[in-house]
Formats: sequence, C-alpha cells, structure tokens
Amino acid sequence: MNPESNKGIDTQEGDAMVQRYILSKKNQITLINGVLIILAFISKIGFENIVVFNGALIIASLLGVAPIAIQAYQALKVKVVSIDVLVTIAVLGAFLINNYEESAIVTFLFLFGAYLEQRTLNQTRSAIKELTEMAPESALKQKENGEFAEVEVDEVDIGDILLVKTGAKVPVDGTVLTGEGHVNEASITGESVPVSKKKGSQVYAGTILENGTIQIVADRVGEDTTFGKIIELVEEAQDSKSEAERFIDRFSKYYTPAVLVFATLVWLVSQDIELAITILVLGCPGALVIGVPVSNVAGIGNGARNGVLLKGSEVIQSFSKVDVIAFDKTGTLTVGNPKVADTKIYTTNVDEVLGYLASMESESDHPLAKAVVEYIGDTKLSTVENTDVVKGGGIVAYVDGHRVAVGNVALIEKENVHLDEKARADIAGFEQKGNSLVLTAVDGELKVLMGIRDQIRPGVKENLQKLKALGVKRLIILSGDNQGTVDLVARELGLNEAYGNMLPEDKSAFVAELQAKGKIVAFVGDGVNDSPSLALADIGIAMGGGTDVALETSDIVLMNSDFSRLPHALGLTKATALNMLQNIVIAVGVVLVLLASVFLSEWMNMSIGMLAHEASILVVILNGMRLLGYKLR
Repeated sequence: MNPESNKGIDTQEGDAMVQRYILSKKNQITLINGVLIILAFISKIGFENIVVFNGALIIASLLGVAPIAIQAYQALKVKVVSIDVLVTIAVLGAFLINNYEESAIVTFLFLFGAYLEQRTLNQTRSAIKELTEMAPESALKQKENGEFAEVEVDEVDIGDILLVKTGAKVPVDGTVLTGEGHVNEASITGESVPVSKKKGSQVYAGTILENGTIQIVADRVGEDTTFGKIIELVEEAQDSKSEAERFIDRFSKYYTPAVLVFATLVWLVSQDIELAITILVLGCPGALVIGVPVSNVAGIGNGARNGVLLKGSEVIQSFSKVDVIAFDKTGTLTVGNPKVADTKIYTTNVDEVLGYLASMESESDHPLAKAVVEYIGDTKLSTVENTDVVKGGGIVAYVDGHRVAVGNVALIEKENVHLDEKARADIAGFEQKGNSLVLTAVDGELKVLMGIRDQIRPGVKENLQKLKALGVKRLIILSGDNQGTVDLVARELGLNEAYGNMLPEDKSAFVAELQAKGKIVAFVGDGVNDSPSLALADIGIAMGGGTDVALETSDIVLMNSDFSRLPHALGLTKATALNMLQNIVIAVGVVLVLLASVFLSEWMNMSIGMLAHEASILVVILNGMRLLGYKLR
C-alpha cells in the first residue's frame, strides 16, 4: 500500500473521530448555544451592543449546526434525506443571508428538542430497564462438602442445589426441596401479592423471597428461565415494526426530499429565500416519525409490567381488531388439574375396594388415575399382577387374588358386569354434570363409580364478559373432550358456541375456516396439541404455564397462566392502536397548520416554526407515555 493511501485512511479515521467527539458533546453544545443566545439578547436589549449581539449569534449558529450537519452528512452517505438535512440547509441559508438570530435559535431549539425527546423516550423504555435490572446476578450454590458458596448465576447448572434466603432473588427456575416462604412474583406475573411456596412448589428466576428460607433444585438456567425468556421476547418485540411504522418509514423516505423540492420551487417562483428556508423547517416530519414507535414501546412496556408479553408491534395492530377468540378448554378455561367431583359406592367394604383401586391407579400416570389416587389419599396398597391395559377403556388386573376392572362404561360392559337401573341412572347423572367416568368392578360386580372433572378457573366467567364488553363478537370453546363436558363448561361460562371431540387438526381447520370468512381470529391454548392453532391464528395466545412449543409459536403470552391478563391485553392493544392514530393526526395536523400559516399569516417564521415542530414531538411522546399507566377499567 502506498503512502498516499495510508494518508487517506488516516484522514478518514481522523474525521470519524472528530465527528464522534462532536456528537458525544451534543448536550454540552446545546447548553453553550443557549447561553450564547441569552448573552446576545442581553447585550442588545441591555447595552445596545450590536457587535456582541451578532458575534454571539454567529458563534452559536456555527457551534449549533455542527452536530446537526454531521448527522445530515451521515444520512446522505447512506442515501437518506433526513430531517437533519432539511435543518442544516435551512440554518446555513439563514446564516448566508445574515439572519443570525433565526439560525442560532433554530439550532438551539432543534438540539434541545432532541435532548428532551431522548429523555422522555428513555422513560418509555423504563419497564424494560427495570426488568433487566431485576435479573439475578449471583446464587448460593451447594458444594461437594455440603456447604453453600456464592457464585455467579452463569455458573449454575441444571440439577444444582441452591439456597435462597429472605430478601434474596431466586436465581433460576426451580423446584423447592426444603423450607417454606412467600415469594413476590411481580416480575413474572405483575402481581405484587406474595405467593406461598413449600416443598414441590415451582419458583422462578427474578422473583424475590420476602420471608422464609428455601432450598431449590435448578430446573432451568440462564436464558432458558421464564424471566430470561421475558426479557428476550420483550426486547425482540420493541425492535420489531408494525405495518404502520413501516408505512411511515417509507412515507418519510419520500416526504423529506419532497419538502426539499417544494422549498426549492417556492424559492425559484417567489425569489424569497427566507420563505423557502422557513418551509424547510416547518415541513420536518419529526413528530410523525417518532409518534408510532413511542406508542408501541410504551404499550409493550406496560404489558411487560403487567404479566402480558406482546411479541411485537404487529401483534398490537392485529389483536386490537380481533373479531373471534377461540379457547382450548383444559388448562385454559379450566385449571387443567382434574379432581374427583362425585362418588357413588355400591359396597359396604369401602376401604378394601378403595385400596384395590388405589393400588392399580398408583401405577398409572394418566391424569384421571392421578385424580383418583389423590382423592383416596393414604391407604393400604396391594400387589398388582397380570395387568392388562385396554386401549381406550381402562385397566384389568388381579389384586389379592381378585379380578379388578377400572375404566369406562365400555370396559365394564366388556367385563360382563351387570349395571342395574340405579347404576345406569347414576352414570347418566354424572355424565350430565360433565364428568369423565371411572368405574371399578371387583370379581364382576360394580363397587365404585367416580365422576372426575376439571375445575373452571376462578374469575373466568367475569373475564369473558370483559372481553365481550371490549368488542369481541364471538367467544368459542374448541376441545378434544367429549361434547357433553364441553357443553357444560360453555353453559357455566355463558358461551353459546362449543365444539367437542376435536383433534388438533380439527381445531386448526376450524380457525382456517373462520379466517376464510374474513374474521380476525385469536386462539388461546397451552399445550403441544394447541401449537398448530396458535401458529395459524392471526393472534396466538399462550398461557405462561404451558409447554415451551406453545410459548414459542404464540404472539402473546399470559404469564403464570393468569387468565385475567387477557382482558388487560386486549384493552391495552386497543388503547395503543388508538394512541398511534392520535399521534399520527397530531403530527400531520401540526405540519399542515404550520405550512398553511406561512402563506396565510405574517407572523410565522423559522424560530416559531421550529418551536412548534419540537413541541409537537414532545406532545406525541407524552401522549404515548400515557400508555405506561394504562389499566383496564
């Protein structure tokens, strides 16, 4: 490489360093600029010293335009005519026609406006900053000698045993091994009411143990924790752009050069350079460019603080217009934890029969079997032999020499167990209540009938009514459970559309059918089988306690599976969409009024125009920030 080339590279690096230095001192330049302008007017009004007046304004203009011109140059290098380009041309034009007062004031207002914008924008991102600051940094990890030592949270692996003391942050997602306490889960759920934790309870990274001491085993660490996923999803959401933002980006790309062309034409026709320069300042689309993003960021921040993860600004637009919300039943409208709700006994030897039943069901991991074992509680277990699992029916085995059949009606009839009129009436009554049936027969005689059903989540009915009040036209249940059970849940919740016996592909086909009719559809679910529908729906909403694949394929996550977050999410997206529209109207309206004032009034000038321009930017930012305090009424 020749010396001339080296010299050129050195010059470029030197220029870049100077540019970075000037831009890093932008706030100080703004302050000096303001002081010089005040000094100029004091010298003119107080001492009638025009030399100091002009000198101070010239220095203020040259100093103030430097960072603006650098930003304009950087924009032009990537072939973008930015707002900085318009302001630089306007300031230089005013300077060249010796209008130092205008050039100095415009640079100050532009720089000071940028400073205020950054300050207020940082506040809209405060929710995310608070989240990242909540992330735990250290943990008390059990060493090989059994003692606990403080380590960086990055040094914790799955399976490690950790100690959490009163007031400390839970470092990872885990399960309580020993101890009890109350944990503040506001960072995960938005609820500040402490939650009781004991052996077997789940705890989450970033939550705070308010009292007690617990030992936990690490189940998820690092970015895989619930808290890590929250931060990742919210940061990704803030970086995404809605269709409205993409349109405004395209609009400003062509609008800004159009203002420059228009100002040039005005100058050529009127020969009034000051009028043309004023148009450049008044036509700046700053409020339009900033208005929509600030609404999105504030809306996403509010959601993050209230247990609702909105995965991007596109989600806000779509969900705010939703027509239909379809729900999976189990784990969504219901708790997802079946319990024995009704029991009929047809024997006097109750303890012995329940012992046989518990012995057989304790060997199964089926949800109904778990519900039966939990209901029976502590009892004498016997050896189970010759187990025969009947697909779709139940289990037949020998317990203490007795042939025991446990399952549905079809299995019991297959075993040739006689069901008298009373038993059949009980079965019909249980089914009408929406129960799944578990019948137990010993040596060919019916002994026990149990009705098991999932419990509806507390407050779901009220929250569904809130969704209707927010304008959702249809609320539908789609479930793989039998139609009778689904109908019962629909009646209990006041819904008139319920579809049972649906496979995962049936659910997604139903969603596609609604979309084909022009409906905007949201689907709410929590399991692997819900993933196709979550992905296909215009808006997929996952319960936060669901499977990883459901969380990944969804657009909105309700943390801690709190159904009450759903009305808040819908209300928030509607408020955010309205806020965006308000900001667009404000931004466009101000520009139109300013440009009209140039031609229809005599009082409009560059300084007043720049003041109004910066004021409009602050108005849309402050309007967007209102969303940080949004609460569903």
